Amino acid sequence: MRAFDPRLTPARADLAAKELEGKVAAPRYVEGRAYDVIEPQAPLCHEPAPDAPLATQALKGERVTIYDTNGEGWAWGQLAADGYVGWLPANALTPPGPPPTHKVVALRTFVFSVPSIKAPPLEALPFGARLAIGCLEEPFAVTGSGVFVPAVHLAAIETYQPDFVAVAERFVGVPYLWGGKTMLGLDCSGLVQIALNACGIACPRDSDMQEQALGAAADVSDLRRGDFIFWKGHVGIARDHATVIHANAFHMAVTIEPIADAVARIRGAGCEITRVRRLSP
Repeated sequence: MRAFDPRLTPARADLAAKELEGKVAAPRYVEGRAYDVIEPQAPLCHEPAPDAPLATQALKGERVTIYDTNGEGWAWGQLAADGYVGWLPANALTPPGPPPTHKVVALRTFVFSVPSIKAPPLEALPFGARLAIGCLEEPFAVTGSGVFVPAVHLAAIETYQPDFVAVAERFVGVPYLWGGKTMLGLDCSGLVQIALNACGIACPRDSDMQEQALGAAADVSDLRRGDFIFWKGHVGIARDHATVIHANAFHMAVTIEPIADAVARIRGAGCEITRVRRLSP
């Protein structure tokens, strides 16, 4: 049978999603059940263990299809937004509620039990988290569950940012975290995905997927704002012909630096630019 990317295919040696019957071999096929993420951010790992490496993160309000639970607090499924497959903490999930109406557009915001900024926050939500808002009680938005979020930190779900480079620039200084997708920490491809999603542009999770999926080939000698520069296992976003913004393990942060410096340093580690991609001509 055809080979599928395991990162994007809900299939294991012991089971597979029902919709894959006849496409992948498995001893049993399972109908998935939809859930919503209720934690501000939930780890998705390739193994069901608290010390397993972080593969990516699912944000509050994301939809996930669950195919299996292991009885030890982990659920195995696939994220609706980018198709990523893995294990999430089962207590981070709940059956679907009202569809999200708003999303967080501040790097981080707080949720309060009462309409007062002096109250202790219940939780902190990351950029891109999704909420079902029932009404506005300025200066707060009130969720369907009756908690309060600063309205200025939210935008309607169908609202998109005009410039993904500017979105990425807002994360300068955020620590590097493999698999991260929030202002508490993110990696190179997470930064690209967050920035593009904020502008309504679909984007796969990992840099090798992005290298194949985003835009068309461009010339490294003619870099423009918004071009994606790829190395093996790494991606950065050109701010202009001379500077790049990227989350990188050298600085352990999201940084802006001269492209020439980044190219030289990465070349010193044995890697050359593999491709430049551009979303529009």
